[in-house]
Amino acid sequence: MRASSYFKSLAVAASFALIAGCSSTGGTQDGSLDGAGGMGGGGADGSGVSGSGVSGQGMNGYGQQDAGRGQQDGSQSGIPQVRTIYFDYDRDTIRSEFEPVLNAHAQYLQGHPNTKVVLQGHTDERGTREYNLGLGERRANAVVRFMTVQGVPSSQMEVVSYGEERPAVRGGNEESYAQNRRVVFDY
Repeated sequence: MRASSYFKSLAVAASFALIAGCSSTGGTQDGSLDGAGGMGGGGADGSGVSGSGVSGQGMNGYGQQDAGRGQQDGSQSGIPQVRTIYFDYDRDTIRSEFEPVLNAHAQYLQGHPNTKVVLQGHTDERGTREYNLGLGERRANAVVRFMTVQGVPSSQMEVVSYGEERPAVRGGNEESYAQNRRVVFDY
């Protein structure tokens, strides 16, 4: 009788431990739209990165959407407000109109050597999943190269590619595609 009560208590405790363990893993931490993980520098395990995503988007000075948690809570003052740059179809070349944006981020990172940024590469939905993961990574790495030339240590930057998995806008027209071909600075 006493042993039975002990085993019941042990079974309940093990159940709670199992539930607690399951609740801390198995999904993205940023509330992504579809729960798909990323691939690249830190997200190769499919879990993505923390504090990122397309939620909380606003409009930037270019009339396009940008994302980032810091814009919402105001706790990261000094970080350039424009945190998204866009790319042409099937390209990883940085457009000249976004060079001032990258320079502003480079200056911020140089002035804050303990700050790190995750560069999230995205693509539109055209192409295979594997191709788009590669293209998103190439876009983010293009930003890393630009920032490195500006003097930002590579240790302050991390690359994650989400490919087509986390679209900023859903839709099958060119306007939607253009908003999904991007790199997001996530501080």
